[in-house]
Amino acid sequence: MIDGGTGNADGRLTPAALIAANINPSTFLATDYLNHFNEIIMLLEMLPAMPECAEDILAWEPKSYQQHFRDSNFKEKALAIEAFEAVRPAVRADFDDVVAEIDARVTNVQALLAEAGETPDLDEQIAILVSTELRPLIDRASGIINNADGVDHAADHTPQPSAQDAVDELFS
Repeated sequence: MIDGGTGNADGRLTPAALIAANINPSTFLATDYLNHFNEIIMLLEMLPAMPECAEDILAWEPKSYQQHFRDSNFKEKALAIEAFEAVRPAVRADFDDVVAEIDARVTNVQALLAEAGETPDLDEQIAILVSTELRPLIDRASGIINNADGVDHAADHTPQPSAQDAVDELFS
């Protein structure tokens, strides 16, 4: 049971703890996850000058938020994973939708690159995809993580008084 407005029973998801760990205390999400996508964008942008990047692009795989942190050197990875489990359902749904869209777009590029074979002539097509589709999607994911809508989602993690608490308050 959640206690005292801390966000969880052992008090690890406090705003101070989340801020110290670079986790947004309102959304309970960390921008570090976006490094997974920034890596593939960097590879796609390097492809015209370094065709050997194609191998790394084809090897890139979608990774869940939790898996990213399990595999990362992020200092507070356990806290990031724990906080993710407490993300408000509406925020989580929006975030998951954007991540799924990014994954799908990258997978499509990988398919194009694989079909093109040894001499891919996709430079312009990939550049357009990165600038008009992938970057805006990553910006959208960043906006969700950083609470660009300005809604105080942290309030959703604050326990609401029970009927018994209200009665106790009347008699105290």
